[in-house]
Amino acid sequence: MIQKERIQELNDRPVRDGAYVLYWMQAAQRADFNHALEYAIQTANERHKSLLAVFVLTDYPEANLRHYQFMLEGLAQTQKDLARRGILLAIQKGWPGEIVPRLAREADVVVADDGYLRIQRQWRRDIAEAIDCAMTEVATNVVVPVKIASDKENFSAGTLRPRICRQLKKFLVPMGRGKLECRFSSDFESVCLDNIEAALSKMKIDNSVLPSKVFKGGAAEAKRRLKLFIADKLNLYGGSRADPTLDIQSHLSPYLHFGQISPLEIVLAIKKTRSPGKEAFLEELIVRRELAFNYVWYNLRYDQYDALPNWALNTLRVHAKDKREYVYTLEQLEEARTHDPAWNAAQMEMVKSGKMHNYMRMYWGKKILEWTESPKQAFEWALYLNNKYELDGRDPNSFAGVAWCFGKHDRPWGERQIFGKVRYMNFAGLKRKFDIEAYIEKVKGL
Repeated sequence: MIQKERIQELNDRPVRDGAYVLYWMQAAQRADFNHALEYAIQTANERHKSLLAVFVLTDYPEANLRHYQFMLEGLAQTQKDLARRGILLAIQKGWPGEIVPRLAREADVVVADDGYLRIQRQWRRDIAEAIDCAMTEVATNVVVPVKIASDKENFSAGTLRPRICRQLKKFLVPMGRGKLECRFSSDFESVCLDNIEAALSKMKIDNSVLPSKVFKGGAAEAKRRLKLFIADKLNLYGGSRADPTLDIQSHLSPYLHFGQISPLEIVLAIKKTRSPGKEAFLEELIVRRELAFNYVWYNLRYDQYDALPNWALNTLRVHAKDKREYVYTLEQLEEARTHDPAWNAAQMEMVKSGKMHNYMRMYWGKKILEWTESPKQAFEWALYLNNKYELDGRDPNSFAGVAWCFGKHDRPWGERQIFGKVRYMNFAGLKRKFDIEAYIEKVKGL
């Protein structure tokens, strides 16, 4: 079922009589639980047309070899999954603003998935303006469409939670898989993904960050991790997720970022359980994650220091000149050369694996604020490092997560040096919560 609230017309052009329906897959890189794909299939069947799906392999800001390999591993599987359903997915290199309008010249209508960051929104606006046929966007990467959940930027999870909860019943609906009636019969130009390394070698990308040896891309791997999490970890999630030595995490954020698994599929699977940990997990997946989407949608300066709340900006400004016991360069931080072994371990976990434990991410960001010459510099460096090494970097959750370390979606706390009223974390706090030495040793083994 595709709720009408998920569907948005992006222009006022007509649906015309073309050669096919064009589905532009970009943010939802999957064959299952994909509202945009199912809407495109439904539209094609209603118009008795074939369906052409296209993914544009483009030069995305801050993306590097690590991100591209993970993404191509997923696209290779999605292409095969769609082929089994009689759907051609053409993967073409270039710029969406050029490729999609060119393919749209022969299309009845263009269907797109949902994008929330500035560049994604700009692509959709430019394409909708450039083409001569109707263009429809279908929200499939959130549980509750952002504008339905709230019509403004929310201060905190506390203000968004009741708004989302009122809408959940309407949107927590299982999805079927439509059968395409008319197959696309002709050959179509596409990047060959039979050999991922060969495909990557032909691309001009940043090769400075190696692919992760811990995380492999693709919907099958995402589903495997989801089943493992439910079977072995969910029961402990409520009380133990903050302990990085126990690894009570789903590790699904990279797959959510690339759209290789649907948040709806995860929610429905979790809700079927009777696990005591399910409410804590659903709070993170639905309320906290979609608070991040609310942030980037309604605050277009989401990656800028001045997007922080006024109270945080004011208190950090007052304490900007406070004496720092340690001040590190970006190079020292990137190479994990600080006096703090816990912070160094967190940084190396991210560099080596492509994903830092969620609790350590908070500590990591707080310490960057403490160890740099200014809060603004700290914000920029934290975002740079996060986006460079995290597989789920450059994501609404990442932008909100970094901003949280500086006061976003939080409240003022007791005032202290450097932090002012922004929440403080320290090494002693880590030691009280878990065996920090065990975590450090664990990272050494990666």
